[in-house]
Amino acid sequence: MSNEYTPPNVWVNNTNGGNKWANINSPESGARSDKVLPIGKHSLQLYSLGTPNGQKVTILLEELLALGIKEAEYDAYLINIGESDQFSSGFVDVNPNSKIPALLDKSADEDLNVFESASILVHLAEKFDQFLPKDGKARTQTFNWLFWAQGSAPFLGGGFGHFYAYADEKQEYPINRFAMEVKRQLDVLDKQLAKNTFIAGEEYSIADIAIWPWYGNLVLGNLYSAAEFLDVASYKNVMRWASEILARPAVQRGKMVNTTWGEPWEMLPERHSAADIDAVLALKP
Repeated sequence: MSNEYTPPNVWVNNTNGGNKWANINSPESGARSDKVLPIGKHSLQLYSLGTPNGQKVTILLEELLALGIKEAEYDAYLINIGESDQFSSGFVDVNPNSKIPALLDKSADEDLNVFESASILVHLAEKFDQFLPKDGKARTQTFNWLFWAQGSAPFLGGGFGHFYAYADEKQEYPINRFAMEVKRQLDVLDKQLAKNTFIAGEEYSIADIAIWPWYGNLVLGNLYSAAEFLDVASYKNVMRWASEILARPAVQRGKMVNTTWGEPWEMLPERHSAADIDAVLALKP
């Protein structure tokens, strides 16, 4: 191989080149700029972006509101990761790992910062006693699949998605390596959904809410333009599940929050009330 890479004795961060997404991160954590996060009127303050990880939280919040739980009202502020908003001092105070989403729960005497999408889902599910079984086998199965998502999605996003859609050039080895893993994961889901209506059983749960934004969007053609390449139509049970989840009004509402791309009726950079979403949905022909 003529252009084979030989690692140096000690790794050095090389930010040469114009790939915006390859140069965002650094080997050093912490704030790079001073900026105070805005605070809205609700007890729940979300700082996020409408990526799959961000969609998990806004979908759950909209599902809770659809049940009539008024305490789940929230303000959602846009964190533009392309502009390094996640490295501001205010955001780092909420999430020292500088990744979206991040939640500030101001409902108690002392503010509580919650970060990592699975942690936020569990926090909200337990806080409002919804979408997470209280005990027994059903609870364990929900956690099994919730943490499956946390361990598996990086292979889809940071692995396959990066090399297939965002790398400077398409390279056969990494694309094939991660495509194989994503298809294996889709097969795992397909076999599970052949036996169950939802991911963890017969009840819709935070497991579905965690997995759908990544794998549901993928098979519905809304992620990386890779549906044909991965032959997603062959995973019929995943396709059925993905379409059924998308049909839920709360999912349609949640997926547009903190989104700045797509059609006008699919984008809502900030959300402060249900009326904000209603106004965007009204734009749809």
